[in-house]
Amino acid sequence: MHNDKRPVRIGLAGLGTVGSGLVAIVARNADWIERRLGRPIVLTKVLVRDLAKPRAVALPPDVGLTADPDALVTDPDIDIVVELMGGTGAAYDLIRRALLAGKHVVTANKALLAERGPELFALAAEKGLGLYYEASCAGAIPIVATLKESLAGNRIVSIIGILNGTANYILSSMSDKGLTFAAALRQAQEKGYAEADPTLDIEGIDAAHKLILLIRLAYGQNLPLAKLPVAGITKVTTEDIRFAGEFGYTIKLIGQVHEVEGRLSAGVSPMLVHKDYLLASVNGAFNAVRVEGDASGPIILHGKGAGDLPTGSAVLGDIMALAREGMIPNNTGFLVEPLPEASQPDPEDAVCPHYIHFTVKDQAGVMAAISKSMGVHGVSIRQAVQKGDPEDGYVPIVFLTHEATERAIKGVLEDAAAMPFIKPGTVHFRVL
Repeated sequence: MHNDKRPVRIGLAGLGTVGSGLVAIVARNADWIERRLGRPIVLTKVLVRDLAKPRAVALPPDVGLTADPDALVTDPDIDIVVELMGGTGAAYDLIRRALLAGKHVVTANKALLAERGPELFALAAEKGLGLYYEASCAGAIPIVATLKESLAGNRIVSIIGILNGTANYILSSMSDKGLTFAAALRQAQEKGYAEADPTLDIEGIDAAHKLILLIRLAYGQNLPLAKLPVAGITKVTTEDIRFAGEFGYTIKLIGQVHEVEGRLSAGVSPMLVHKDYLLASVNGAFNAVRVEGDASGPIILHGKGAGDLPTGSAVLGDIMALAREGMIPNNTGFLVEPLPEASQPDPEDAVCPHYIHFTVKDQAGVMAAISKSMGVHGVSIRQAVQKGDPEDGYVPIVFLTHEATERAIKGVLEDAAAMPFIKPGTVHFRVL
């Protein structure tokens, strides 16, 4: 199909934020797209839930509007089905039926691909079809193409990233403006960065979905969500951001994976990131991913991780890639399907520095008791801060440790929970 001049005919499922962005870009850049491909991209049909609902973008007059999924997946005049509905129920059915009908699929649905990707990729491979998903991982950032193509000959040493723009916007607002978590979340919702129900973003689940897809691409292994350690940002306070700043760090929601003796150590959690590190300067609703290949060395990709035009841009890139490659699919970057499940080391063996914030009674001997516990568990103190006037007789004590295992820190926290002069709710973050 490389010399084919026929239009690439698109069936679009979903005309929300991203769908509207895609339609706008295709209309605005039609001449440029045709010049690059040698043939135009034509929107043929659009699937929506409500035919009477006003649209944020004008559709060409010859585009069919339907509320019937069958009309999309069975239409012989559609080459590629673009799924931008969201969710994991109807979207799964649509993608599966489109593949069974012999149509290539482009999607931005990270939750669906993280949860049910293996079976959909297996079906696409069986049918010799493309299932492309650049927009699902980091909006406009071309991390999927980087891993599938540019770094395909590398063994990936590690991936470290800020993968959720909503969480990053909230943490940036808390750091820069001194807002509480609740106030920063409210502001993110007002600006359209956070959903009315922000659970997936603030609990780290959205970032986890994206990390699962990157692991699949980088290591050729599947890691189920249930086996990925995930923590969100709801326990981050302005006080902890201030203490982190005094140590020379900022707090970011980080998704990361690296290989340890053939096993994948991975997780999503708030972490202290030193202000000299490039990821520390990624603020607002932006995303960034640092990938290190054994041959390439470290590479950092930075850009808008969400929004109508940035995400629509990534969707369009996948459509054009399928068209340019003559509809020869390269879905996961690995020819062997299904991919094996990842083997993981014991998470308690993971080693890194740690930040621990105790709230203790303002009395003699407290620091000595905590320091003794750390010594027993082999945790070495790098810095310690005790500041502030007593509030209800309690003061904060904050420790920054040298590298220690998760098991050792767990022992310290268990000791602290049994000490009567330490308030419940000790805060613990890892340090990148």
